[in-house]
Amino acid sequence: MRAEEVRIRMNDAGRRRTPFLFAVDFEMTEGIFLDDPAAQHELLFRVPAGSNIPKTKVPAERGTFEASPEPYEVYLSRFDVVMQGLQRGDSFLANLTLRTPLALSVPLQEVILHSDAPYCLYVPGRFACFSPERFVRIADGRISTNPMKGTIDASIPDAAQAILADPKETAEHYTVVDLLRNDLGMVAERVEVKRFRYIDTLRTNRGDTLQVSSEIVGTLPEDSFSRMGDILFRMLPAGSVSGAPKRSTLELIRRAEERPRGFYTGVFGYFDGRELDSAVMIRYIEQTDGGMCFRSGGGITVMSRPEEEYDEVLKKIYLPFL
Repeated sequence: MRAEEVRIRMNDAGRRRTPFLFAVDFEMTEGIFLDDPAAQHELLFRVPAGSNIPKTKVPAERGTFEASPEPYEVYLSRFDVVMQGLQRGDSFLANLTLRTPLALSVPLQEVILHSDAPYCLYVPGRFACFSPERFVRIADGRISTNPMKGTIDASIPDAAQAILADPKETAEHYTVVDLLRNDLGMVAERVEVKRFRYIDTLRTNRGDTLQVSSEIVGTLPEDSFSRMGDILFRMLPAGSVSGAPKRSTLELIRRAEERPRGFYTGVFGYFDGRELDSAVMIRYIEQTDGGMCFRSGGGITVMSRPEEEYDEVLKKIYLPFL
């Protein structure tokens, strides 16, 4: 359905306090909305607030997982477009993504069934998402968001200290926290950074990865349930996967990437009648007419080096189980 219809139905279901599942693509043109999603098992989902994925899991079968990334030269041409925009002052931080063909013998549904990621969504014939990143949570009159910026291989000596001390990663994280704080300020009062640059560990089939996050919270007005769609849509697209300033950065991304992202880097979430929890759709495998593709990306600043950024987006290509 159209994304605008999703917004309207979110407001209505929130007012009635009835459960729903929603998703909106990055361009805010297409969406998904399901009433009482836990009662069906075609679209699989998991958020901390609820799930319809069976809890009993069997070990994943061994299978093919081979990525065929676009050549570095292709990435570099897009990186150069972004860097020129950064140097002109069109943006301070821009998220640049990569589309990687994948040989995957495990069905997409199985990827989600075996995933331990906190946020999962499987849409048959379309995509599987196993995201570690919350977009926003709305509960008890509060709204919170947990932007992720900064990734490092956990096997690197003193990896946590290295990522926290890295000047480029630090600047990138400051920028996205400031952006998300401003986004929350459009819909909430008394916005504050509750936790700044804490580290999570992600376990994958390619080893452990450390991810740097922050937590930002604010207070919502009393009628927030009946305006849930309005609140979410006011903050879209998610700042951590677009950049700052948002409007001019989105135009820069369109020029560099040359094709719509679709549901990749959009958002999805679940409302159980009491709270809403949602995620940014990263760690994403899509099903196309030509086969499977893994989508990954990273933030670019004027301090970025293309070789390092290319290496980072390749390291984000993994399955969410050992």
